[in-house]
Amino acid sequence: MPASPQPLRATRFHTIEGLGAISAADWDGIAGADNPFLSHGFLSALEESGSAAPRSGWLPRHLIAESADGQLVGAVPLYVKGNSWGEYVFDHSWADAFERAGGAYYPKLQSAIPFTPVPGPRLLTHPQAAPEMRQALAVALVDITRRLGVSSVHATFVTDEDRPAFAAAGFAERLGFQFHWHNRGYNDFEGFLADLSSRKRKAIRKERQSVADSGLILKTLVGDEITAAHWDAFHRFYLATIDRKWGSAYLTRKFFDLMAARLGDKVVLVVAEDRGKPVAAALNLLGSNTLYGRNWGASVDVPFLHFELCYYRALDFAIERGLTRVEAGAQGEHKLQRGYLPRPTYSMHWIANEGFRAAVDDFLAHERPHIAGIITEMAAEGPFRQQQDTRRDDRPVP
Repeated sequence: MPASPQPLRATRFHTIEGLGAISAADWDGIAGADNPFLSHGFLSALEESGSAAPRSGWLPRHLIAESADGQLVGAVPLYVKGNSWGEYVFDHSWADAFERAGGAYYPKLQSAIPFTPVPGPRLLTHPQAAPEMRQALAVALVDITRRLGVSSVHATFVTDEDRPAFAAAGFAERLGFQFHWHNRGYNDFEGFLADLSSRKRKAIRKERQSVADSGLILKTLVGDEITAAHWDAFHRFYLATIDRKWGSAYLTRKFFDLMAARLGDKVVLVVAEDRGKPVAAALNLLGSNTLYGRNWGASVDVPFLHFELCYYRALDFAIERGLTRVEAGAQGEHKLQRGYLPRPTYSMHWIANEGFRAAVDDFLAHERPHIAGIITEMAAEGPFRQQQDTRRDDRPVP
């Protein structure tokens, strides 16, 4: 019997100033294929398009772990941040308190997918890496924070698999939540509706019929079916949405071209057309078992169009493809009544100043049970029939 290969161990930890320094094959070999936002194609498109760049407060400084022979063993997507925008886990109050006490909260380090509140691994390891590799990466993040002299390091929307490694390295955990839809083996959208209470079922049918009666033509486009004209229109919708919400337009027009070219059939665009002209669209990315809803925008005001494009068409696509779930992004309690139930999300935080670290740890210890209570209460208010509760796999807080 051949001997088992020796686990890979890292002998060198360092940072790089962009994914251009790493081949797509090497990076994707540790990032895996489940989550498209962690792919070299997506992250490099953000960087090369000028979206994740100093102008938006995201300076790439990815952590790299290499073996003695130079093989990539682990990595952490990492950025130097000069603000807290585009993160979706808000620490503005921490920054304000630290600076009022005479400290400098910025710059800080952030392990995240820029502008993307999608849970996924942050401590990326080679399939043959030694079991302690995750914790070694978490410890290396603390070491880099100290070496750079920045205030703190944060990892947002981490997975359950990463949480113990962060905790062992001294990170404090913060609890949040999003609304996700879970496929319970539905054959079609009507099968999903049958799981809902009568009142919610009628409301959704009414909303979908209203959009159908609008005269708009809806299309779900994948990969090469999406043209440059579609991206031109979508970018206009994106800018208009940002303007209405008083935000910042981080994503450049070039980003959509690069992302589409590099991710191919993982890109799903739901488009509404009026006389052949796009008037609204919703962008999704496709993982191995999940459809991730991202941005949406419109140049028309049609009742329930947002729900149809962003939620119901996403469910249609997921059911047709046999996907496990749909993640519809941050915020939005209106998602609850449309079958998207609250699910916990986690972020991990390490602060260099011991006194402020203790204060934040105490705040989080009090915040966690409060957030857990909100998740439990909201889950109980979901649209599903009460008799279905016993077979749900959507436990609020593990």
